[in-house]
Amino acid sequence: MPPPEQPIPWFGLAAVLLGTFISTLNGRLSTFGLGDIRGGVHAGFDDGAWITTAQTVAQMLVLPVAIWLGAVFGARRVLIEAALAYAVISFLEPFSPNLAMLLGLQFMGGLASGFFIPLTLSFILRGIPPRLWAYGIALYALNLELSLNISASLEGWYVDHLSWRWIFWQNVPLALGMFACFKWGSKPEPPNPAGPMPDRFGLVTSGAGLALIYAALDQGNRLDWLNSGLICGLLAAGVILVAAFVVHERRSPQPFINLKVALGPPLPRLLLLVAFLRLTILSTAYLIPQYLGVVRGFRALEVGQTLIWIAAPQLIICPLAAVMLRRMDPRFVSSLGFILISVACLMVAHGLTPLWASDQFMLSQLLQAVGQSFALSGIVFFAVLHLKPEDALTFGAAIQTARLMGGQIGTAFIATFVRIRSQIASNHIGLHIEVGDSQVLHRLQDYAAATGRAVDPATAAGRAATLLVGVVRSAAATQGVIDGFVAIGALTALALLLVVAHKPAPIGPASHLPLFAPRPAPTPAPDLGAKPS
Repeated sequence: MPPPEQPIPWFGLAAVLLGTFISTLNGRLSTFGLGDIRGGVHAGFDDGAWITTAQTVAQMLVLPVAIWLGAVFGARRVLIEAALAYAVISFLEPFSPNLAMLLGLQFMGGLASGFFIPLTLSFILRGIPPRLWAYGIALYALNLELSLNISASLEGWYVDHLSWRWIFWQNVPLALGMFACFKWGSKPEPPNPAGPMPDRFGLVTSGAGLALIYAALDQGNRLDWLNSGLICGLLAAGVILVAAFVVHERRSPQPFINLKVALGPPLPRLLLLVAFLRLTILSTAYLIPQYLGVVRGFRALEVGQTLIWIAAPQLIICPLAAVMLRRMDPRFVSSLGFILISVACLMVAHGLTPLWASDQFMLSQLLQAVGQSFALSGIVFFAVLHLKPEDALTFGAAIQTARLMGGQIGTAFIATFVRIRSQIASNHIGLHIEVGDSQVLHRLQDYAAATGRAVDPATAAGRAATLLVGVVRSAAATQGVIDGFVAIGALTALALLLVVAHKPAPIGPASHLPLFAPRPAPTPAPDLGAKPS
């Protein structure tokens, strides 16, 4: 008689939802609410810039340790303890009396949440039947998209109606819910005595190297990249440590991370696409907030009214993406997503003006919502089809590294690119504004007449000049954002070529069924009482 089909661990899937949601949401909320958090602990701009860095650096640092502990003690046990620790730390953070205490707690919170992404992905691959992997991966993509794009609305609502402290306190019920789902809703895993031995050199060099590189990328734009000795030192030390780790793992008889899986084809190319997808997400996660904040002066809650058009549709797109992955080649699903992302970026680039508000972004954001969900779930699922369940932990570590590094490299590139393009646009616009030019004088007179009715006429000329400077700044910032959308749209088209040119995934238990093929009928149990003919 065939073995009974493995039951669906619904509570485990709920825990996966919460784990991926928390890991992205808190970092994103901290970014939107950084000004309010700095004010709460009386921190300056430069010192306060390390508040968000401290958490994500810790996530990179603990990543190798998470993989090793998950292999030895099982993902369930490690995630239970990490979720409980994160709930306690999140409760304590708003009580920090100064910046040093907050940075320390942020770092500890990053150590705890650093277990969530790699181990929850391994739970999907090892804890649910292969026929449901597509649904688990779609949920994973849903959480990343949802948490990234509702953060502005949540932060604005917390600050307007409650307090900046809820940026941290909202993690407490989420982490406790994750703890409860794993504790009472999933089966315990016995410790693995044959798990990898503790490789102290590998654990230290890999985690520290990735953390140093991430810190350099996160602070590079603020400190002017290679013109800063701190950035050069962080990058050099990080690269040396990562290189030492790779050499050590290749020579070690018992490596704790399977480099043959992480570096063997086709995973590097697919991880590159995952990292690139984090760049495409910046078209909504960075460029639109940048435009609405700098050009239109919107606050976080108003920015959230635009980004919600990416977050809300995910609740419908997620099951649709899962069904498509079960019935279509994941390369087709991801290719469709890349096409929609590119079209949405070019739509905004073609029509954006300094007068745009939330409504004008609606159509492009709906396309972005579908495209990002399809592309991310399709690429991750396509990578999963090349894996064995025993490689789940290594895959989780690789995805976490690609996700964090891709997002940070993308942010560094786009922020620097938009800043430079805005400066170039400002310079070009300024060349056409000459003292004594008749059109300039006419514009200044109009501004002076408009402002002179509300303020002292004696200061109207000065206010007119200030308004003209603001108009130039808004036009230059708008052009920088337009160039950013064009760059992302063009790079997305190039990424599409990598997907289309890739050969199909090997056939396995999680492979898609043909579109119009009937579902396979269950194999009937043999009649043990029948007599042979």
